[in-house]
Amino acid sequence: MPTIVLTHFNIITAVLGGFITVFGLVSYLFKERFYLSEALISLVAGITFGPHATNLIRPVEYALGSEENLTYITLYFSRLVLGVQLVLAGVQLPSRYLLREWKTLSLLLGPVMVAMWLCASLLIFAMVPNLPFLHALACGACVTPTDPVLSNSIVKGKFADKNIPKDLQKIIIAESGANDGLGYPFLFLALYLIKYNGDGGLGQTGSTGKAIGYWFGETWGYTIVLSIIYGITVGWIAKELLHFAEDHRFVDRESFLVFAITLALFITGTCGMIGSDDVLACFVAGNVFTWDDWFRLETLDDSLQPTIDMLLNVSVFIWYGAVCPWVSFRVNDVIPLYRLVFLGVLILLFRRIPTILILHKKIWQIEHLRQALFVGFFGPIGVSAIFYLYVSIDFLEQVTYHGEVREDAARLKDVMMVVIWFLAICSIVVHGLSVPVGKLGYHIPRSISLALSASTENTESRNIDLRDYSGSASRHQPGRLQQQRDPQDPPPKIAFRLRGSKVMPKNDNDLQGPTGEPSRPINFVSTLSTQQNTPAESLSQPDRSLTEKENEQLCHMKSGERVDQVTPPTQEETERDLPI
Repeated sequence: MPTIVLTHFNIITAVLGGFITVFGLVSYLFKERFYLSEALISLVAGITFGPHATNLIRPVEYALGSEENLTYITLYFSRLVLGVQLVLAGVQLPSRYLLREWKTLSLLLGPVMVAMWLCASLLIFAMVPNLPFLHALACGACVTPTDPVLSNSIVKGKFADKNIPKDLQKIIIAESGANDGLGYPFLFLALYLIKYNGDGGLGQTGSTGKAIGYWFGETWGYTIVLSIIYGITVGWIAKELLHFAEDHRFVDRESFLVFAITLALFITGTCGMIGSDDVLACFVAGNVFTWDDWFRLETLDDSLQPTIDMLLNVSVFIWYGAVCPWVSFRVNDVIPLYRLVFLGVLILLFRRIPTILILHKKIWQIEHLRQALFVGFFGPIGVSAIFYLYVSIDFLEQVTYHGEVREDAARLKDVMMVVIWFLAICSIVVHGLSVPVGKLGYHIPRSISLALSASTENTESRNIDLRDYSGSASRHQPGRLQQQRDPQDPPPKIAFRLRGSKVMPKNDNDLQGPTGEPSRPINFVSTLSTQQNTPAESLSQPDRSLTEKENEQLCHMKSGERVDQVTPPTQEETERDLPI
């Protein structure tokens, strides 16, 4: 007997596949017409399908009811997405880009990154009640790197092609790729100091000196320097092997295209085994892999890599929408909701923009102040922040006293879960809506202005027409034409102008009757429209609804003469045609 089998696997594959299929049907409309990022749309889908709405995606049940397992799932999923994303980011940069632009990158990865860390930390310290400054430094380090996944929404697509110079796009990609891996020194400086100095250093042997020693030795030496060397080595070997295989026709097209993706998986796994910085190693390896620009140019028109990248991005943001602690934003003992919202606004405004505005003249890719504001604002917080959040939680779980997580470490975990998640959600929403809202804000005032301008012009035109018809300026001056003209003078020349479908005198006083009333305008359009299908020989027949002079002018118009070429009427004809 057939039965419905609602297993987790069946539900998650159906939901994920169904959403990506439906989204694919309208993806161009959303991304290229409405300028909505796929990250924001996927986050909304994750909220909809998650435990806070339809409960089709159940992260805690997938983790066997363990919060620790859920932490590891989210951490490793983020690592996977960042690894693939950063290899592709390195591959799409031009040949020797990191070497050629080392001055700009050193500025962005040095003073700019330090300023972002300190500014974010100070804001968190000011807004979160009873938070030690070392804890604020750890929180600020998580949101310091700019996210390469969210940066794709502003450096790819129709909006980027129209509005962002290519050089600016490349430096944004390079910065977002490199500073993801360089977030470790900022984070672990605070974490080591918290471990050995926080709460009196309970459960630990050592002090500040030991913390600084670990920071230089493990973080800079083993994590950063080793990952750079490893990324260069693997990227160079992979490039040479692929060249050799391609020259000898050992590799088919499908394997050639997927080579960068598999390289990302290999580096992520092997760096994870040795405990180094896999995120930075992936970016360096991707750039070295295309050092001669050969692979980038060979795959420039192929869509396999962007397709896999899109699938991973959509999946991870659906997962984030489902696992995000939405309830804790409102109910927590860390920070009130109004302070949390205010903190999000302050971080978006002051974390990056002031520093870029101060230093933008030293970055040659930024040509003017508007581009500096753009680069300063679009420093999104996303996957990298969640990655560092769970790296921090994994580290703090090991800060124990009598077999339990130490009190200050447990407190920092709670603060980071609320603050980092909220700041990441703020950035995903704000940066995902910035382009469409900006476009809307640009077009609505223009549309209103054009409508008001058109309305004003129509009103003025109607007022002039009424003035022409009424003759109010000369209604009390009968016989003005005859009074001002000398009988010996030649007949006056009357200039005509077109207004809409009517031929009018250029001046109200050019043509007036004995009583001061202007002559009636000739409606050529209405007359011609009634005779469009009239035989040619009937075009010379007079229209009884018009005066003799109007019929004569109408015949000239039908024969193709311009109005200003029509012979002006004599004084006697004018006085005879004017209404009495």
